[in-house]
Amino acid sequence: MPKVTVDGQEIEVPEGATVLQACELAGKEIPRFCYHERLSIAGNCRMCLVEVKPGPPKPQASCALPATDGQEIRTDTPMVKTAREGVMEFLLINHPLDCPICDQGGECDLQDQSVAYGRGATRYTMNKRAVTEKYMGPLIKTIMTRCIHCTRCVRFSEEIAGVDEIGAVGRGEDMQITTYLEQAAEHELSANVIDLCPVGALTSRPYAFEARPWELKKTLSIDVSDAVGANIRLDSRGREVMRALPRINDDVNEEWISDKARYQVDGLSRRRLDKVFMRKRGKLQEATWDEVFKAITKAKPGNDIAAIAGDMVDCETMFAAKALLKACGSTLIEGRQTGMDYDVSSLAAVNFNSTFAGIETADAILIVGSHIRWEAPLINVRIRKAVKRGAKVFVIGAFWDTTYPAVFLGDDLSALGDLPDEVADVFDSAERPAIIMGGAALAQGALGAGLRFADQFKLVRDGWNGFNVLHFSAARMGGLMLGYAQKGGIKDIVEAKPKVVISLGADEMDFEPFADALKVYIGHHGDKGAHAADIILPGASYAEKDGTYVNTEGRVQFAEKAVFAPGDAREDWTILRALADALKVDVGFDSFAQLQSAMIADVPALGEEGLADLGVLPKANAKAKAEGAISTYPIRDFYLTNPIARASEVMQRCSVELLHGGELAEAAE
Repeated sequence: MPKVTVDGQEIEVPEGATVLQACELAGKEIPRFCYHERLSIAGNCRMCLVEVKPGPPKPQASCALPATDGQEIRTDTPMVKTAREGVMEFLLINHPLDCPICDQGGECDLQDQSVAYGRGATRYTMNKRAVTEKYMGPLIKTIMTRCIHCTRCVRFSEEIAGVDEIGAVGRGEDMQITTYLEQAAEHELSANVIDLCPVGALTSRPYAFEARPWELKKTLSIDVSDAVGANIRLDSRGREVMRALPRINDDVNEEWISDKARYQVDGLSRRRLDKVFMRKRGKLQEATWDEVFKAITKAKPGNDIAAIAGDMVDCETMFAAKALLKACGSTLIEGRQTGMDYDVSSLAAVNFNSTFAGIETADAILIVGSHIRWEAPLINVRIRKAVKRGAKVFVIGAFWDTTYPAVFLGDDLSALGDLPDEVADVFDSAERPAIIMGGAALAQGALGAGLRFADQFKLVRDGWNGFNVLHFSAARMGGLMLGYAQKGGIKDIVEAKPKVVISLGADEMDFEPFADALKVYIGHHGDKGAHAADIILPGASYAEKDGTYVNTEGRVQFAEKAVFAPGDAREDWTILRALADALKVDVGFDSFAQLQSAMIADVPALGEEGLADLGVLPKANAKAKAEGAISTYPIRDFYLTNPIARASEVMQRCSVELLHGGELAEAAE
C-alpha cells in the first residue's frame, strides 16, 4: 500500500486510491462539485485543487490524480487557497443570485463552498450568460442558468440508471445540459439527479416553493412501495409529510430511491379515511367506533374469523391481528392477497438469498417471471453492476426493456427445466450463478422448478447462495415469517367460509368470494378495499406509526413515526386492541412496547435489525416442473401499484405522461 504525506501527516492508502481519497482518509475536507463516490471521475469542476510534490509547481485536481508512494500533498498552502478562490469566482461568473428563491437554498453545495472557499466578491462586470429552461418531465424542475456543468446528472443516467437520456450539447460558453429533444426523463430512478445536483439547476418540481429545510422535522423511515425496503428520510411540517429523501445504506439502496418512493408521499394527504364508516341499506355511512364494534360483536366471530394482510402493513399490525384471531380460536390468516399459494415450509426458499450487495458479484443470472425494472428498480441497478463486471443475464418471460444486455429465452416456463445448450454451458462454468424468481413465476407454480434448477447448477456453494425470490410487497416477507400463509393460499380461507373477514389494507384482493361475510377494512385510503367493505376502520399509513418491516432479502428494519394520522384515524394495532376488548378476548398486550415484545418472543428474528437467519435451502423435488407461459407481469403500471400512489397526483401525472404518452386532464376539462 502506498504511503503519502498529507499536510505533514503520513498515512497508508489503498492501491488505486486518488489523492482526494487520501486527503479524506487523513481527515481533510476537500471541496468538490463534479466528483461523487458512486460515479466515474470527470475532473471538470477543478474545485478540488491541491499542491502535490513531486510534480509541477501548480495546483492539481486531486480527484483525477492517483496517489503514489512518497507523495507530499498540501491542502492548505497560499497557492491552493488562491487557486480555489479563482475557481469559485469563475463558477459564479454566470450564476444568478437566486438563493432567496432557490429550492436548493439551505442545502446547497455551491452556497456552502462559496462561503468556505470563495473570495467573497467578484471582479466580473460583463453581461452574464442565460440558458433557457429544459423540460425533463413532471418530476424534475430545471433552471439551467444555474448549471455549473459538473455532469453528475449525465453520469448518473448513463452509469447507474442505464438510460442515456441526459447529455451535453455545445461547447465553451454555449454548452448546455439537456435531454436533447427536451422530452421527459422516462426511467424509474430519474429524480435521483435532484439529490446529485450540487447547485439549484435540477430541483424537485412537485416540491417547488413548498418549504425550507430548516422548517422540517426529519424522521428515519423505510420505503414501502416495493419489497427492497429502501432507507428513506421523511421530512414533515406540522401534520404533513412534505418530501421523502434517500438515506445512505450500502447494503440496501446505496443512496438511491425510486421515483415512486420519493413522490408518492403527496398521496398521504389525499383520499384519506379519517372517519369510521358502516354500510347501511347498501351505502357506506358515517358511524361511531362503538356502533361498528357492536356490529362486529353481533356477528359472533369465533374460529370463523379471518385476516388478510395487504402489501404495506408493518409486522406489529400483522402480529396484533394474529393475536386477536388466536384468542378467538382462528388460524385463518393470509398475506398473499392476490391468490398465490407457493410452498412456504422453508423461508429460505422464498428469500433473496444472494443479498442485494451479493447479486453484484454474480457472473450468470437467470431472471424468471420478473419485470425487475418495475418490481425492484434498485435491484436492477445492482444487476447492471454485475453485467459491467462481466455477468451474463438471461430472462424467461414476456419482453421488457432492460437497461443492460440480456438474452430473452421466450415466455414459456418449460425453458427453466430445458435450457438451450449454450445457456446451460454458461451456468455450468459460472463461479457464482444465480436465479431470480419473480411474482409471475410464483403465481404459475414454478418455485419447485426453480429449486430444481438450483440443484442442477449448484447455485448453493461455499460462501454463495444464488437462489433468489423477488417479492414486490413490503409486507410479504414479514407476513411469511409471522405465518401469514395458508397451504392453499387465499382459497383455503374462502373454503372456510368465515363470518368476519378483517382486511389489513388489502386493496388488491378479490372480495367477491366473501360476499356473505362481514368485511371489515382497516386501512388508510379510500381505495378498492374500502369500497368493498361493510365496515371501515380508519388506520395509519407507514408515515404515521412506528413499525418493523422485512425486505425481500430477509433484512429486518424499523421505521419511525413522522406525523399523526388525520381525523379519527388510529394506529392499526390500537384498533385491533380495542376490537379485542369489544370481543371480550385477551391478546396479551396493552402498549406498543408490549406488542413488540410479544412479537419478538414469537418470532425472535424480528427483534434483530439486519439479515434474519432463515435456514438452509431445501432439497428440490426431482420431478418438479414448470409449465405455462408468462405473458404479463403482476405490475402493469409502475407508478400506481398501491393505494398511496393511486391517491398521489404526482404519480397519476407520471403514469399518464411517462407510460401512456398523454396529458393529465385538469378538473375543468
